[in-house]
Amino acid sequence: QVQLVESGGGLVQPGGSLRISCVASGFTFSDDYMSWVRRTPEKGIEWVAGISSSGSGTRYSDSVKGRFTISRDNAKNTMSLQMNNLSPEDTARYYCARNIGNNYTIYTAYSMGQGTQVTVSS
Repeated sequence: QVQLVESGGGLVQPGGSLRISCVASGFTFSDDYMSWVRRTPEKGIEWVAGISSSGSGTRYSDSVKGRFTISRDNAKNTMSLQMNNLSPEDTARYYCARNIGNNYTIYTAYSMGQGTQVTVSS
């Protein structure tokens, strides 16, 4: 059974940092490209970042480029998103997801876990 479990969200002040994580099980994690996506009531789902199966390649949306860093540890079946210089516009529920093929941006919505809430507010 494929399972993705996100954690690490919370309340952070503007300009602050937060690191969220995802633990994967039920599939060969090291075979899959993966993504972080986020959802808000106003914007719906937005792709944030993607990483290759080995972790050697990464891609970011323009809205987070230079502030967020995606990484993975295939030995531990985990993926992380380091978020720096956060702004209220980053407030969302964040999800990890499996991607389709060797593609950085096309993810499978059905694979998303329960998500972790990130709130940026003073």
